Amino acid sequence: MIETTPTRVLLVDDEPALREPLADYLVRQGFVVTQAGTAAEARSRLVEGQGEHRPDIALLDIMMPGEDGLSLCRHLVEARRLPVIFITARGEATDRIVGLEIGADDYVVKPFDPRELVARIRSVLRRAARQPAEPNDAVVYHFEGWSLDPLKRRLTDPEGAGVAISSAEFRLLMAFLDHPRQVLDRDRLLDMVQGREAHLFDRAIDNQISRLRRKIEADSRNPQLVQTVWGGGYMLAAEVRKLPATD
Repeated sequence: MIETTPTRVLLVDDEPALREPLADYLVRQGFVVTQAGTAAEARSRLVEGQGEHRPDIALLDIMMPGEDGLSLCRHLVEARRLPVIFITARGEATDRIVGLEIGADDYVVKPFDPRELVARIRSVLRRAARQPAEPNDAVVYHFEGWSLDPLKRRLTDPEGAGVAISSAEFRLLMAFLDHPRQVLDRDRLLDMVQGREAHLFDRAIDNQISRLRRKIEADSRNPQLVQTVWGGGYMLAAEVRKLPATD
């Protein structure tokens, strides 16, 4: 019999009336849950949970006393490469876009059916598990002077300087690097980057494209690398080379 390691969830919400029953439900579904009422407490739990007790995914509220969920999300996705789902009462489109732009993987608006949340957790974790396999992890992508190391998630500009990149930007760039000079429409990009299970909208892709352009284009208002193909989608207009990674 094959034993599987239970999924570890970091649940951050300042409302005990919501957080504690949800934690109980997730435990009954087989998850191991660590609770925190503030971002500061969550950061402390992360320090305590190094190694085998590291969480696999974080569920974050946005509006919390002190540091808000958006700031914590940015730390989790950029410094700890942790998948994030927002669980919040703020359901406006602009809030969703901001959350997705800084790297959140999904967004659930209160009140929600906990069964839907469980389905979304499993969907996000499936997407996170679909990382490039060997030998792709052992190569570095080079394009127009830029380089991206998928294993280290390190983006380097033509001058050799590192450029910070969120999880969402990384997945989007990988989609283009794996399909250079191919037109990718919004539906396909959603499938490749977010997954259709997330029920996101096309505009989220447009905003992520804009953020990626600000990172890699000399002039994001006149993009030369990630080009818009009117009526078709987007295309990486660059030659891509894959070279062995070196330390």
